[in-house]
Amino acid sequence: MRRFEWGNKAMRIAMFCLLSLSLISWDKVSKGLAKTHLRDHGVRSYLDDTFRLMYVENTGAAMSLADNLNPKVSFWVLGIVPLAILLGLFAYVVRHASRMPASRIAAFSLIFSGGVGNILDRLIFDRHVTDFMNIGFRNIRTGIFNFADVWITAGVICLLAWRSSRPSKTDKLTDSTLQDA
Repeated sequence: MRRFEWGNKAMRIAMFCLLSLSLISWDKVSKGLAKTHLRDHGVRSYLDDTFRLMYVENTGAAMSLADNLNPKVSFWVLGIVPLAILLGLFAYVVRHASRMPASRIAAFSLIFSGGVGNILDRLIFDRHVTDFMNIGFRNIRTGIFNFADVWITAGVICLLAWRSSRPSKTDKLTDSTLQDA
């Protein structure tokens, strides 16, 4: 039985695009549901208050960082500059897709999707990003976040895991010197 391989560059780019569109859609639908079912309602708590759902409109970056910026500065710093970076990431993936393992393409897709999901909110809803999830135990809690934030975090963790699992150049030198002995 022949193992399926992502050998075709076009197939890899298609995987990136389809995964990205799916994740962006998931983010947009979940934010819409949060607006419909959580706005103007109190906090909903689950699993002995480990998981909370609440509606927040965030005009800043993570955990409302820079939420007091002038709207014009915020538009550029939190909207246009990240959009340019994401377009650069997309171009990088397209250019190097033939040499990337599928797991790395998926990690880049997670980061790209999360970034696009939040930037769409910023550009469409006057700098407001919908956040609605919170996890914690007693007084130790995360900031309020959305699925786009989850995608970005998961993508970065995947890239870091991929990077740390690669043998370093010194490992290769050590291995070759041991083989010669």
